[in-house]
Amino acid sequence: MNRILNKGWIWIIVFSFLLLFYYFFNPVEFSWMPQCVFHRITGMQCMGCGSQRMIYSLLHGDIKGAWEANRFLMLCLPYLALLLWSEFHRKKYQRLYAALHSVPVIIIISAMLVAWLILRNILGM
Repeated sequence: MNRILNKGWIWIIVFSFLLLFYYFFNPVEFSWMPQCVFHRITGMQCMGCGSQRMIYSLLHGDIKGAWEANRFLMLCLPYLALLLWSEFHRKKYQRLYAALHSVPVIIIISAMLVAWLILRNILGM
C-alpha cells in the first residue's frame, strides 16, 4: 500500500474521480455545488471564479465556454500540467522541478494572478 501512495496513484484516482464528477454535474445547474465566498461577499470575481464551469465546458468539448468562464486558468493549463508532471518525475528531472518551483517563477505567477484579479473585474471578464 505504501508503494502505491509513494507513486502518486492515489492522486491520479482522486483527480479521475473529480473529472468524472465535473463531467456529470454542471455547476450552473446544481445549487449545492461549491460557490466562491469572495464573490458572495464582495460581488467581484476572484482569480478562480469560473474554474468549475471551465472544467465542465472543457470536459464537454466546449472550448469557447471554457474560455469565457476563466481565460487565465485556461491559459495556465499547460503550465499546471507541467507542474503535475514534474511532481511525479521530481527525482529524475530535479533541475526542471527546481526551476518550476523557484522564487522568481512563484513571484511572476503571483503577480499574474493579481493582475488577472484586477483586470477581470475592471474589464468584466
